[in-house]
Amino acid sequence: MKHISILALACVIGFFSIEGFAEDSVYDPVPAMQHPSDNAWSKDKEELGKMLYFDPRLSGSNWISCATCHNPGLGWSDGLPRTIGAGQKELGRHSPTIINSGYFENQMWDGRKKSLEDQAKGPIAASVEMNQDYDELIRELKVLPGYVSRFNKVFGKNALNIDNIAKAIATFERSVVSINAPYDKYWAGDRGAMSTSAVNGMNVFFGKAKCGICHNGPVFTDSGFHNIGVKPAGPLKVDLGRYNESKDDFDKGAFKTPGLRDITKSPPYMHNGTEANLKDVIEFYDRGGDAKENLSPFITPLGLTGQEKKDLVEFLKALDGEPILVTLPILP
Repeated sequence: MKHISILALACVIGFFSIEGFAEDSVYDPVPAMQHPSDNAWSKDKEELGKMLYFDPRLSGSNWISCATCHNPGLGWSDGLPRTIGAGQKELGRHSPTIINSGYFENQMWDGRKKSLEDQAKGPIAASVEMNQDYDELIRELKVLPGYVSRFNKVFGKNALNIDNIAKAIATFERSVVSINAPYDKYWAGDRGAMSTSAVNGMNVFFGKAKCGICHNGPVFTDSGFHNIGVKPAGPLKVDLGRYNESKDDFDKGAFKTPGLRDITKSPPYMHNGTEANLKDVIEFYDRGGDAKENLSPFITPLGLTGQEKKDLVEFLKALDGEPILVTLPILP
């Protein structure tokens, strides 16, 4: 159980209720974004990263961009159960949202990428995703004066390369942050920011429903990997998840805990998109998952009432932050 506080654990297993504690002991505000020492933030770098993020020339077909699968208008995902890659082929997993990804310890559902910089390079070259050759991409961008001048300004002369492309994209992605949700306003002292139903749902979330075991901290993730009992769907009849990286039997069928801020904006849910909406997600957890092999011991039937389920949905809605506004860039 990574990153779960003693208090959160106590709430989860039912020793205490939230109302018995000082506000700052149960609430973690979203902190300022930290940037790696080898990829410091600058406005010019962020703007360059935004151009690259929306540019379909990063794909071999010249029609897939990062934004194709991580669309701001679809919760920075794509609205599909499983994403569509090169050649219009359905892939095996749901496209995870970019929102708050700069806070995550690992990237991708199986955690195989350790940073946003590393993640940004992966889909570009993956034959089933953007299917682009790095050298060909560099040649394409180097004939565009608009890109050459921007790379020179941000990284220095002759610095248009795949590593700096990834650094720019990662810098832009770190700007996609969900903040100032009704949940934040509530803990800041505005008790009218959350409805009575949402407050009740918060107590169920950290109490009876045990959600806080894995969904904890400022962006509601423990950055861990768990087998929660999701049945296979789509082209992958078997998906071993984290096991493919760790080779630890405990990790068979385990996937990364997603953050929950702005969660209403990126349906469907689960690593393979099997749950259409938040109501379905809560029903899934209430019955203790579906696939029982190697199931996490945290996943057990909950016995929630109909009202508790409704209250949980209202609490999750209260995690939606201010609109993340982004203007489409004019590409070179």
